[in-house]
Amino acid sequence: MLRALEPEDLELLYRWENDTDIWNISETLSPISKYVLKRYLENAHKDIFETRQFRFMIVLNTENKSIGTIDLYDFDPFHKRAAVGILIAEKGQRKNGYASESLGLLKDYCFGVLKLKQIYCVISKENKSSIDLFLQSGFNITGTRKEWIWNGRSFSDEHFMQCFNQDL
Repeated sequence: MLRALEPEDLELLYRWENDTDIWNISETLSPISKYVLKRYLENAHKDIFETRQFRFMIVLNTENKSIGTIDLYDFDPFHKRAAVGILIAEKGQRKNGYASESLGLLKDYCFGVLKLKQIYCVISKENKSSIDLFLQSGFNITGTRKEWIWNGRSFSDEHFMQCFNQDL
């Protein structure tokens, strides 16, 4: 299930946000403090129309255990679109279909509740598992930015992927 952030998520988010193994995917360049995360959590209850973003925790129903996050950001209510980012932070929970299920729930929310026309994401060409996830979830590659991402050794391309609400 997807749920809103809670103050109790501070330690978990602190660990995930400061995991240098995923910084290249999230384009993070420096650690984030508990103070900053605490302030973020204090404002997490605000409406997406006010903040233009919303983060959901991905929770296993059977264990009530948070295993990742799925984010809406760059929300644009006028143009009816938002960007999507997803993280299954617990490595032992990857490749079990949780990201796909979470993305399906998010699509239902975006298209059914927010009435968006489209959601989109940007993914490095090297991130094959994420590309496959989004392709299998109804996204299409609609553009490629050449040599867009520096990984510390070389540049790589980045795909722009979109999923459209067929009911609008």
